[in-house]
Amino acid sequence: MRLYFIKTPRILKQLFAKYTWSFSSNKKTIYLTFDDGPIPEVTEFVLDQLQQFNAKATFFCIGDNIRKHPAIFSRIITEGHSVGNHTFNHLNGWKSNNTSYLENIELAEKSIQQSYTSTNTQQKLFRPPYGKIKRSQARRLIAKGYKIIMWDVLSADFDKTVSKEKCVQNVLNNTQNGSIVVFHDSIKASDKLYYTLPILLQKFSERGYEFKVIS
Repeated sequence: MRLYFIKTPRILKQLFAKYTWSFSSNKKTIYLTFDDGPIPEVTEFVLDQLQQFNAKATFFCIGDNIRKHPAIFSRIITEGHSVGNHTFNHLNGWKSNNTSYLENIELAEKSIQQSYTSTNTQQKLFRPPYGKIKRSQARRLIAKGYKIIMWDVLSADFDKTVSKEKCVQNVLNNTQNGSIVVFHDSIKASDKLYYTLPILLQKFSERGYEFKVIS
């Protein structure tokens, strides 16, 4: 049984209004996001595809992956995309005590900020792994200047029971102006990502949409 929403319900957005779920826009703008990288081949594939369509995106990176693959992380920044914090070790906030969770996030943030110069900065963005974060954790992060980014549409590329064709339809049928859409640049999701991303970039481009970063 599926335990997640493809399209985030309005009531959920209202209950957690301090989180960013989507953007209000009269323009045809989509905010593509990619969780769990950077890793060789998969993140590089994503970057190559985005480049072909002159598209920008936001990458919510795991700190340990930044440490392991600094060149790929640097490429994300160099090519004009934005990056966000996804903890250092992909921690589940519901299962973590506040102190260790926040320390893990700060460790990841150090890896992120080391790649920025004084003239190349952005607001601190955070997406909780699994979308699971305690209110007490969120309050402390917001107080530290983080912007908590959730989503409007899930592709479900992480779900082994969902076909690649269904992933395409999940995004095509639910994305609208200002939507934040989630993909994963991970090995687990790679087969679906390799199929869905080129199709979606092509179709939305043909419909006149622009792909922008979250900042």
